[in-house]
This record gives sequence, structure tokens and C-alpha cells, in this order.
Amino acid sequence: MAKHFTKIFIILLFCGTLSFAQNKQLTYCNPVNLDYGYAPIPNFTLQGKHRATADPVIVTYKGDYYLFSTNQWGYWWSSDLYNWNFVSKSFLRPEHKVYDDLCAPSVWIQGDTMLVFGSTYSRNFPIWMSTNPKGNDWKEAVHNFEIGGWDPAHFLDEDGKLYMYNGSSNVYPLYGVELNRKTFQPIGTRKELLLLNPQRFGWQRFGEHLDDTFLDPFMEGAWMTKYKGKYYLQYGAPATEFSGYADGVAVANSPLGPFEHQSLPFSYKPGGFARGAGHGATFQDKWNNYWHVSTMVISVKNNFERRIGIWPAGFDQDDLLYMDAAFGDYPHYLPSEKTDHLKSGFTGWMLLNYNKPVQVSSVYGGYQSNNAVDENIRTYWSAATAQKGEWIQSDLGALSNVHAVQINYADQDAEFLGKQQGIYHQYKLWYSANGHNWKILKDKSANKTDVPHDYIELEQPVKARFIKLENIHMPTGKFAISGLRVFGNAGGLKPEKVKDFIVLRTEKDKRSSWIKWQTVNGAYAYNIYLGTEPDKLYNSIMVYNANEYWYKGMDKDKPYYFSIEALNENGVSERTPVIKVN
Repeated sequence: MAKHFTKIFIILLFCGTLSFAQNKQLTYCNPVNLDYGYAPIPNFTLQGKHRATADPVIVTYKGDYYLFSTNQWGYWWSSDLYNWNFVSKSFLRPEHKVYDDLCAPSVWIQGDTMLVFGSTYSRNFPIWMSTNPKGNDWKEAVHNFEIGGWDPAHFLDEDGKLYMYNGSSNVYPLYGVELNRKTFQPIGTRKELLLLNPQRFGWQRFGEHLDDTFLDPFMEGAWMTKYKGKYYLQYGAPATEFSGYADGVAVANSPLGPFEHQSLPFSYKPGGFARGAGHGATFQDKWNNYWHVSTMVISVKNNFERRIGIWPAGFDQDDLLYMDAAFGDYPHYLPSEKTDHLKSGFTGWMLLNYNKPVQVSSVYGGYQSNNAVDENIRTYWSAATAQKGEWIQSDLGALSNVHAVQINYADQDAEFLGKQQGIYHQYKLWYSANGHNWKILKDKSANKTDVPHDYIELEQPVKARFIKLENIHMPTGKFAISGLRVFGNAGGLKPEKVKDFIVLRTEKDKRSSWIKWQTVNGAYAYNIYLGTEPDKLYNSIMVYNANEYWYKGMDKDKPYYFSIEALNENGVSERTPVIKVN
């Protein structure tokens, strides 16, 4: 009888463990781990061939998510926003002798049909339709959409009326026009809707540091969301190559305006490992939670070297559109139920190896080993070869609980142009408590998928001080890493609250401010939170290894509110009291 009870107990224990594993909420980490295509245009790769995409749109259709973006010769679908399946499809006709297959696409759902249209003015481009996009079954809804439009977005209102928004210029505005939803012909003429106003809104200024360089800022990437009878026209600015690339929003009571700018960009990520959050789209998941997908900036080998990020978003109690980019490139929970996105989806797993000691098998040129742990996607370490056995080892500095690892590959001496299929990465990830005795953390030596930003969430955390990545196979180029990022908790004390936090705003230019604070012992970074109301600090800036920041993104006509917190390997400090700056 005792044996039977023991057997039953083991079965129940196993089933309980299995149930826990099945119910565990999974996580993701930006940039999204897609099999990004390579830049297709030779003139854009003079400083090296590289992966690139931008201008993403995600729509929910028949219970799945569909992701379209620039020049990928196809699209992706997913059931969970984590595992993405690529569908190869050219949206060009034979007479289109151009590199741009589908640039800055518009995607919308009309009845039971998905429709797709790509940017064009100079060539007549079709509107495509499908009721089976997972099966790659497409036909033309319109052979030539004659009015065209660059950076288009189509919006189907609740009353059945269809609108198109478009524009990409540092001179001309965003436009809007109603379309016949059956023929897609315009009803009347297009209407000028919105211009930038960098003289008032500092974040719209051109330049990496919003320094009013010789060009005026660009306005592009329209998207429309309707919420409680209001129309939220979203747009990208000031330019795609800058860390401050963001999505602003203007609100109206009618789909064609008049629109009023919201003071702050709602999609904004100027700091951290991977920066930028512009030219994107807002969508709802299966539980009607809002999310925003947008473009992230690299811009090293070319200004248009970019990636994709996904962010929790929503509307607050005053119907203000917001997005949460705090810890935006740290592990976050994937959607699994109805969620309040005003409550952070951050896991609490901290970065364990920022600027910690690194050892490598070899170094190519000036691409030094510490570039792999400096929290800057624009810098990278490169080994001398792509051969099996090249490796990089990161010292966490102390025995820590490791929950996840993100491996961000860089393009060094890549050989490809355009979308490639059948390519893959293979590697082994090791961990050790002492640097001598090693165990496998993840074995992908038989992997056959392309994983340029691979993210490994462990089923159970491990105790480790050292993490080692060993190359088995590269799809092209040398073995190069822009970020070997280890997440978890070091098991010590969280940092103390920041002291002497001040924000100085000059009367000479009220768009600008100098933010200063006292360094916290043991902190590796700080999150600055800001907003135009004390309880709406929705914008955030992650600053590494510094105790000051020049913030030039303010609305000159509004007071601002600020708070700051410190970060270390053990967690996050208490935020400082909110301060007001007139």
C-alpha cells in the first residue's frame, strides 16, 4: 500500500510541476527576435552589409498577430507575440523594377479581409487582399491605387467609413482623405491635417541631441486609433537615425480633424541599450490590451539600419494615450490576460554584467571585447573569424541568480543583400560558479533558425558568476556581438534613493533643461521619469554611468514634473519625490 501511495504522490508532484510550467507567464525582451532581412539596396551598404527593417505594423486577425515591416519580402505571424513565423511573399508586380518591395506598409482589417498597401507616389501599386494570410493566399483588391501615398495608414471607422492618412516630409504636413471602402477611390480631395511645431515642442527638434542642426525635422509614419469617440493621430518625428526618434500623437473629435498636439511623445525611448521608438502602430491583443510596435535605431552602417520593439500601451483614466518604455529593453511579461498597462510588466530581472570584465577568444580590428557589455547596441565586439570555437565570457562579478540571457548579434563582414531564408545561428551557452567548472545553460548547436536577437528565458534560474557564449555556426560574416546581456538578481541590497535631484530650466529656451543628481554608490544606471502632470510621468529615460542629463524635449508652454530612481544588480531604489519645474 505504501508503494501505491508513493507512486500516486510522485504522479501528483509531476503533474503539479507540469501545470506550473504550463501556467508560467512567459517573457520577451526588445529588440524583437525576428529573422530580419538584410538591407536590399547596394548604395545603402557601402559601410558594410547589414540587417535592417523599420516602420512596423501589427494587426490581430483571426486569433493571430500579423507583423509587416519595410523591405522584408514577406511578413510574420504569431499566436503569442513571441514565436514569429515568416511567410515569403513579394508584393511587387513584374513591372516594378525597384528594390523597395513593401516600404512602410499600411495594413488594415475590413470585414473578414486583410488588406495591404505599400508606400508609393511614382508607381501605381496595388492594394492586396487576403482571407488566408497564414496560407499566403493573396489577390489584388485594386490593380492600381492611383492616388498613392508615402507612409500610408488606413483606418476603418465604426460607422464603416474608410480613411487614409499619409505623409513623410520635413516641409509638408500629414494628409488625410476619405476613401470609398469598395472601390478605394478618394471621396473629395485630401486634407492637410498636421505639421510639426519644434519651436514649441522640443522633442520634435532635429539632431541626435535635439540641437537644431541644418535640417528641419521630419514628420512621417501616420497611424490612427479611435478610443471613446476621439481620434488619436500618431506620427513619427524628428528623424529615424536619432535616439530621440519617437511617436507623437494629436487628438481630434473627427477623423479629419482639427487635431491638437499632445505635449509629450507617447512612444519614446531615448536611453538604454536599444534606443528609439518611432514610426509604429498601436494595436490590441487577444484580451484587448493595447500595445505599440515601433522602430528602434542602430544607424551605424547606414542611417536606415534599424530594428523593431514592442511596448505595453493604453489609455489612462483621462483618455490620455501612453506607452511604457521604462526598462523597455529588459525582460517583460508577454500578454496572457486582461492587464492594466499602467502597472509595469517589467519582470524585475536586472542587468548583471554591465561593464563587467570580459574575456574573448580573439579580437578583430578595433571591435573590442568590452563593447559587448557596454549597453550600446551601436558598438560591438567582433572575433577574428566565424569559426566554430570562437567564444566570449562575461564575469558577473558575484554569484548571482540568472533568469535570462539575450544574445544580440552584430553584422561584421556580412555578405548578404535582401531577405535570406534557410540561414541560422548555432551556439552553446555555458555557466559556471568559478570559471573552471562549466555546465550547459542552453545548447543550440543543432538550431536551424535565424536568431539575431536571441532571448533565452530559463525554466528555472541558475546560480552563476560566469556566462560563456561559444560559437558553433554563423549565418554570415564574423562572430560578432553587440550585447551579451545577462538578467537576474545578484542577491544583495537594492540601491539607496537618489539624493540632490535637481532640474534647471532656462528662461532663454524653455524647451531645454539640465538634470543633475548625486551619484548613488553601487548604482549602474538611473531612470528619469517625466510628464506634464505630477501623476502622469509616462516618459522615461534610462541613463547609464552618469549623474546628469541634458533634456531638450519640453513643451515650452507647460510646467514639467520629474522623478528619478537608481538601478543596480539587485533591484531598483525608491523613487524621489516628484518635483515641479515651471
